[in-house]
Amino acid sequence: LCSFLIFRMENGQMTDLLYTEKDLVTSLKDYIRAEESKLEQVKKWAQKLDVLSATAIQDPEGFLGHPVNAFKLMKRLNTEWGELESLVLKDVSDGFISNLTIQRQYFPNDDDQTGAAKALMRLQDTYRLDTQTISTGELPGESPMTVEDCFELGKIAYSDADYYHTELWMEQALKQLDGGEESTVDMVTILDYLSYSIYQQGELERALDYTKRLLKLDSAHQRANGNLKYFEYQLAKQKKVEVEEGLKEKEKREREKREASDKKGRPADYLPERRKYEQLCRGEGIKMTPRRQSRMFCRYSDNNRHPLYVLGPVKQEDEWDRPRIIRYHDVLSNSEIEKVKELAKPRLRRATVHDPQTGKLTTAHYRVSKSAWLTAYEDPVVDKINQRIEDITGLNVKTAEELQVANYGVGGQYEPHFDFGRMSDVPSGGATVFTDVGAAVWPKKGSAVFWYNLFASGEGDYSTRHAACPVLVGNKWVSNKWIHERGQEFRRRCTLDESD
Repeated sequence: LCSFLIFRMENGQMTDLLYTEKDLVTSLKDYIRAEESKLEQVKKWAQKLDVLSATAIQDPEGFLGHPVNAFKLMKRLNTEWGELESLVLKDVSDGFISNLTIQRQYFPNDDDQTGAAKALMRLQDTYRLDTQTISTGELPGESPMTVEDCFELGKIAYSDADYYHTELWMEQALKQLDGGEESTVDMVTILDYLSYSIYQQGELERALDYTKRLLKLDSAHQRANGNLKYFEYQLAKQKKVEVEEGLKEKEKREREKREASDKKGRPADYLPERRKYEQLCRGEGIKMTPRRQSRMFCRYSDNNRHPLYVLGPVKQEDEWDRPRIIRYHDVLSNSEIEKVKELAKPRLRRATVHDPQTGKLTTAHYRVSKSAWLTAYEDPVVDKINQRIEDITGLNVKTAEELQVANYGVGGQYEPHFDFGRMSDVPSGGATVFTDVGAAVWPKKGSAVFWYNLFASGEGDYSTRHAACPVLVGNKWVSNKWIHERGQEFRRRCTLDESD
């Protein structure tokens, strides 16, 4: 029937990884201090013996003629050098290795790293960010990326046959190498990936140029030598066709090249709605005329003189008119937010969607978030939130779904969908956009957004098709409450007039 979306902000389970890494750094420093202490003892021993042996060698017989010196030499060689050997062989890394082994169970795996890389590339596309902006740390709170970082992103894209992003990130890695940055990744390897990814996108001349540059660095590179001959052959063949074909065919080929260039970087399943979705996420194309905007108001609402809100009405703001989308401000307190996060965190799992073919719940690339469900009986705070939703909306929540808590980390998104058949400020990105009507609702901590997904007739309102934009900087936490049509018979009466 309707959706009640509450915003809040937190770093989710990634925060735990930061503390894990901080603990490991502390442990590593302890290990370094232990090694330095051991080396300091060895150093003092060496300095002492250096002075002693230098004196003794000046007059060996005279030195050894003294019984004390002879005894001490025997003692050193028989006992003290053995103690030094034990000191040198002593392994002071046990504490660090033990801690590392314990913490390793919480480390992200290859899939997590790949997911983070794809999230970064998703943000790059949605918000039209160039690799230079990302790599140099121009985004708020970001640290610069190394050649190795850029190379790794390019490799992950390459393994997914995403040659567009392979090209972008290998070019950035090459640019930073050309700029003098030191790296363990050699230029030949980068050029190898770069030339092939460019060739795969149909740009033979550029692929050939990078291949020639590679061969200047490594003339014996077997694959590059093979590619050089193949690229030159294909280019010669292409030019021969251009000479033989007529003007119309040439114009057609140029048009096809331009069309291919426009589509460059788009996934195979790219739909016109995706373009609209990305525009709205960037704050572009929002369709609200000044006249309609003049009818949008902020007000204090007591929900038809509800006893709880007569003296302390709730702040209500119109976000959109058709469909009507309302924001309620200061719905949750900070302490309530913290309690909900505390309850949800241990249960967060990758969010699923219903697969219409199998009838089962499954993960999907278009829904990237983690979620948990909280029941009213497990904590008074959850019960209070449910009751507050009922008091504010005037709808019966006894037939509603449980409170869902979802976390959208960096790059987290949920592409356009219907809710029939959604708590925090976010530094950048993370809007909820309505693709059919061009509306965008931005996250605000502690506020709640409410809309009806069904008309009073019970028919679905297709203008409520919406999506969660990827989070550019920060993390978005939301609580979703889906309130069902059943149970509202006397609170929102059925009518055949869809304008009601």
